[in-house]
Formats: sequence, C-alpha cells, structure tokens
Amino acid sequence: MPGMNESGMRCGIGVPSRIAALILAAGCSRRMNGASKLLAEVGGLPMVQRAVNTARALSLEVVVVTGHEAGAVCAQVAASDVRLVHNPDYTSGMASSLRRGVAALPPEIDGVLVMLADMPCLRPEHLARLMAAFTETGGVVVPFYQARRGNPVLWPRRYFVRLQTLEGDEGARSLLQSHAAEVVRVEMEDDAVLVDVDTPDALAACQAGFLQ
Repeated sequence: MPGMNESGMRCGIGVPSRIAALILAAGCSRRMNGASKLLAEVGGLPMVQRAVNTARALSLEVVVVTGHEAGAVCAQVAASDVRLVHNPDYTSGMASSLRRGVAALPPEIDGVLVMLADMPCLRPEHLARLMAAFTETGGVVVPFYQARRGNPVLWPRRYFVRLQTLEGDEGARSLLQSHAAEVVRVEMEDDAVLVDVDTPDALAACQAGFLQ
C-alpha cells in the first residue's frame, strides 16, 4: 500500500521524503547519425549537464549511469557532485542501466526519480511537483500532459527490488502497467515531461525552442 516501506512500516506520509535522482545517460544515440546526443548543447549546456543541474537545483543526491561514450559523459558532469556508475551492458537496453543505478542508490532514501538524460526541457519545478505528490501519497508518481504519460517517474523504495529484475529496453513500463492501482497522476501545465531528443530534427527543434 502507498506509504509503506519494504518492511511494512510507514514511510511518514506528509513528512518531507528523502529522494534521490537517477539519471540514465548510457544510451547509444542510435538515431543521431553517430553523434552523442547527451553532449549536444541545448540552451548553452550539454543535455546531460542540464539534467544534472535540474536535479541538483533541488539539492537531490544524484546518481548518473553511463555507458556509450562514458568518458566524455563523466568528464562533463564530474564536477557536479554526482555519483557516477558505469553500465558495461548498456547495449542490452535501458533495464540494465536501471538495475545498475538502483543498486547504487543511497540506502537511506525513500524514493527515486528516474530521469532520462535526453529530456532537456524539464525544469526543477516539474520535479518539485512530483516530489510533493510523493510526500503526500507515497505512491508511484507519474507526470501526465493532456492524458499522455511522461517522465520522470518517482518510485517508492518498496519497488527497488522489482526495478532490479527488469530486462530489455522498455524500462519500467511493464512495472507501471502491472501496478496501475498505485499510480498517482500529476497533471503538468506543459509538455516538458513528454519531450525527449532522439533524432537530429528533434534536437534542432529543441534548440530552436530555447532561443525563443
């Protein structure tokens, strides 16, 4: 039930929760014509650095999972007070990065925001709304915009073991579907929770949006 930890004890609904950010930054950028999208600049910052800054703006502990071009990604964020975890199996799909990242989380946290490093439009206020809903409900907190599910998702500690059993490249989608009754929907006022950068055209559109 919402508000219960793995031992069945109350997590303290209404009490400020201890939340970490897990940033998945291991992907191959397969549709970017050989370029690493996470090092591409949007609004003057590489996307991976922008993701880290968004989480650090709320004083969250941050774990970054690297894979493709790990050296360059690490060099970009190494000065940002984050924990870096390398996933040597990153080509097997997102689930392998989730498993590595969850295993590296601090033991005392109540929940984790699973962030994708290629969503540069996210702002601290988006994360803050998800965190407030988590503190209030203790559920699996999911952002929505105009009835479409977005990211990041905030997972309670009681799901950490199950997150570490996932396989393939669908991330935690199957886990969300099988535990739909515990999902807490947070409606957002803009589409930032839907916008990810997977192609050169998407990158160009995102960069243009920051110039407006």
